[in-house]
Amino acid sequence: MKKYIYKILKSLDKLESNIAFYPSIISLFGMLFAFFMIYLESKGVSKYLVEHAPILVVNNTETARSLLTTFIAGLISIMVFSFSLVMILLNQASSNFSPRLLPGLISNRRHQIILGIYNSTLLYCIFTLVSITPQGDKYQLPGFSVLLSIVFMTLSLGSFIYFIHSISQEIQVNTIMDKIFKKAKVRLDKLIEDEKHNDTAFEDTSNWNHVMADSTGYMQDVSLNSLADLAEEYELKIEIVPIKGAYVLKGIPILKYKGHSDDDLEKQLAKAITFSNSELIEDNYVLAFKQITEIALKAMSPGINDPGTCINCIDYLTELFALRMTKKDKSYYFNEDDTALISIKTVSFEQLLYNVMASLRTYCKHDIIIVQKLFLMLQYLLQNNDVLIESYNEIIVNEIQNLEKDALDNHKNEADIRVIKASVKKLQQVNNSAFEI
Repeated sequence: MKKYIYKILKSLDKLESNIAFYPSIISLFGMLFAFFMIYLESKGVSKYLVEHAPILVVNNTETARSLLTTFIAGLISIMVFSFSLVMILLNQASSNFSPRLLPGLISNRRHQIILGIYNSTLLYCIFTLVSITPQGDKYQLPGFSVLLSIVFMTLSLGSFIYFIHSISQEIQVNTIMDKIFKKAKVRLDKLIEDEKHNDTAFEDTSNWNHVMADSTGYMQDVSLNSLADLAEEYELKIEIVPIKGAYVLKGIPILKYKGHSDDDLEKQLAKAITFSNSELIEDNYVLAFKQITEIALKAMSPGINDPGTCINCIDYLTELFALRMTKKDKSYYFNEDDTALISIKTVSFEQLLYNVMASLRTYCKHDIIIVQKLFLMLQYLLQNNDVLIESYNEIIVNEIQNLEKDALDNHKNEADIRVIKASVKKLQQVNNSAFEI
């Protein structure tokens, strides 16, 4: 039963990132509230208020119809304009920064809520207008409901003003990078907090049973709670083979396990893996490194030529790398007795730093200012006092040597060469090691 609950919760988390999720929920509430007000009107709420508080009732049929008709037309125009702004934001982010940013921008909760307010108000006004029905020579006028439509329209106009402000901020590259950084930091902090710092000798898994992927896609998430429940129930030990975020092909191993073996168990184990065609930073912090690096590379392209943005990207990468250095390369899931039940394959610090630096070296090695900034980043990482594993410093030294070689090969000006050599010399002093210049 637990595994189904975990699966439902995970599905809800993914559904929440859909651009139509909150608008649909809020629109449903708007429609239900309209029916509720129609019911109250049938019980005479407007008649009662006319007698006791006439200021709360719109008591003119033509005025009510004109207001509701104007509100409906105005809300449709506002929704079209807001939708156009969202499309402009997504197009600009994709063209100027990176297509990988689109899932994060689409899942912006504030914009979803604002679109939901528009749609719920629109539905409320439509149903309220329809409820104005003739009774003999008179009309049954929902006067109090019409007054509430004025309140909801005022709320929609306020939301529209806020939407214009918010969309103008969201389209700025600094805001985008700051959001990416904060999401990755939250994810890394959680992983570091949950990480057991005792040394664990996990068994050799080469001869364990395999569970094969039954579909193709990005391995978006793993329900560790479900796997842990199965491991304890069947006395298993489990290894997750692919790295989270990796593209998995149908028929390759996704899990290894030791212990009881049958087809039904393997199906249950496979259900704990979630595949998707998209990636979210909330599930995989490595994606933040990819996105910030891609923004930096795009900024250095000849069509954009914005080294300032690239420098900002390196600043964010520096802090993320410093935080990553406080985490181990191997991750395990422990039970209450501190026994490692699940081995989780993760991107090593060496691979992560190399992937980022290889891209930056390739596209930024011709710019001496960016090269200096990269040396400063590596210097800061060498001076990081929170480093968890000593070998991380050796990895950084290797990247310094790679950057030095590429920089010297691409700069012929004597002044630039002196700057590069001075940066490397300073790094030698920081690290107290004699790697060659």
